[in-house]
Amino acid sequence: MKISIITVVYNGERYIKDCIDSVIHQSYQDIEYIIIDGCSTDSTLQTITKYKRYITHFVSERDNGLYDAINKGIKIATGEVVGILNADDTLVSKDVIQEIANAFNNDEEIQAIYGDLNYINPIKNTIVRKWRSYRAGAKDIEKGWMPAHPTLYIKTDLFRKYGHYALDMGTAADYDLILRYFHTHNIKATYLSMLMVSMRIGGVSNKNFASIWRAMEMDYKALKRNKIPNALLVLVKKKLNKFSQFC
Repeated sequence: MKISIITVVYNGERYIKDCIDSVIHQSYQDIEYIIIDGCSTDSTLQTITKYKRYITHFVSERDNGLYDAINKGIKIATGEVVGILNADDTLVSKDVIQEIANAFNNDEEIQAIYGDLNYINPIKNTIVRKWRSYRAGAKDIEKGWMPAHPTLYIKTDLFRKYGHYALDMGTAADYDLILRYFHTHNIKATYLSMLMVSMRIGGVSNKNFASIWRAMEMDYKALKRNKIPNALLVLVKKKLNKFSQFC
């Protein structure tokens, strides 16, 4: 089983090396590694060039934001499964992709797999949040649950069936896709009880109060678009669920 991993980056010179290293040192060999760069102006391209023999596809061109770049990567991908690893993030061990492949191979009906994630303070390099998930389904979506997007590995054919990331959803494009797949289409997904990804905090949706408010507005839009019952209550529960993750 070929697994495609997509890394999107723009001016990510600080962490892109760690991200790439975590992919190329995986024990699983059948990985298609795709890097989509948004015309970085720092030393990102020099770092990527050093690793070019490990990178299956590399594109550097202007895009319309993170999710447009991810969609480009998905359209390039030839693997049976696609996962997203952002430039600030790392796979926590060399066996993560092997375990994901084993889970898919053990049950051909599985359409998606997700696991656990740690949020890392990039200055202190300490864990500040632990996102521990569980086996869940469509009804759990209505309770404010969602899988950790950086741990989500999806069968590639689902993108053709159910669509890519919606570019009009802003920072909620991943939430919108999860609602569409897990609730509207009730895909068969399974939880892999293991830590998969370390994610550095400081994303675009969490910079200040204005961006946090905007992110909530877009989450609500995603809930309404996907016809989730009691959308406002679900949004509140989604936010409250985060409090249990803090160390």
